[in-house]
Amino acid sequence: MENKPMKLLLIEDDIKECNIYKEINKARKDIKFVAMTGSDIEGLKYVKDYMPEGIILDLELNKGNGTGTGFNFLKELKQMKLTIMPKIVVTTNICSDSVYEFLHENGVEFIFYKKQNNYSQENVINTILLIRGYKSNIVQQEKEEININNQDKISEKINKELDLIGISTHLQGRKYLHDSILYILENENSNHKVTVVQYLVSKYKKSNSTISRAMQNAILHAWRISSLEDLTTYYTAKINYETGVPTPTEFIYYYADKIKKQL
Repeated sequence: MENKPMKLLLIEDDIKECNIYKEINKARKDIKFVAMTGSDIEGLKYVKDYMPEGIILDLELNKGNGTGTGFNFLKELKQMKLTIMPKIVVTTNICSDSVYEFLHENGVEFIFYKKQNNYSQENVINTILLIRGYKSNIVQQEKEEININNQDKISEKINKELDLIGISTHLQGRKYLHDSILYILENENSNHKVTVVQYLVSKYKKSNSTISRAMQNAILHAWRISSLEDLTTYYTAKINYETGVPTPTEFIYYYADKIKKQL
C-alpha cells in the first residue's frame, strides 16, 4: 500500500465539479491535487511541471482556454513519450462505443459516464486510487511470456475465489472477470500499454459495453444469490453504500491484489 498521497491533476472546466474536488482534497489525506485547470494546454504543461501519478480528465472542455477537448490532450500526452504514464480516468457525458474505444487505445484506464446513477466525484477518486501501482499503461508493446504452470496455478486460485462468492460458471461475465484478473497479475511487473478492456475486446471480439455489462451482471447475480455471510467473508473491500455492489473495476483489482498476496 502506498503511504504518500497520490499526486493528481484535474482537467475540468465545470466550476461546480472543481469545487467538489477541492472539498474532497481538503478532507482526504490519501490524495493531493497538484493542479486544477479547465484547459488542455495548461494540463499538458502541468504534466511536465508536476509529473502527477493520476489525471482526472473531463472529455468536453468547452470553457477552457485551450483547444477545447480532452481528445487533444490525450493525443498530445501520447506524443510526450513519458517513461511512466500517469493513470488516466475520464469523466464524460458522451456514451459511445467508438469514443470509449478511442479512449482506451490512448491510455485511459477507466471512463465515468457523468449521467449514470452511481456517478460521484468520490467514486472517481476511489477508482484512480484503486488502480494506482498497476502498470497496465506503461510504454511497451509486447506481452511478456509467463510460465504455463504458474499461469495454471493462478487461474485455479481465481476460479476458487469466484466460486466462493457464487460467480457461476454458466455466466458469460465470469470468464471476462477471470481473464481480467489473470491479465493484471501476469502483467503487473511488465511494461505494458494494452489496458484490461483493450485486451478483452481484442480477445473476444466483443464491444467494450457488451463485456462491461456481462461482468457487471455476473457480479449482480452473485450478490443476489449468495449469502451475506459468504460475501462479507470472502469479499472484504469497501463497497459504495448507494449501490451495495462493486463495479467490475473494483472487483477485478480487489481480487488481483488478494491473489497477489496469496502468491
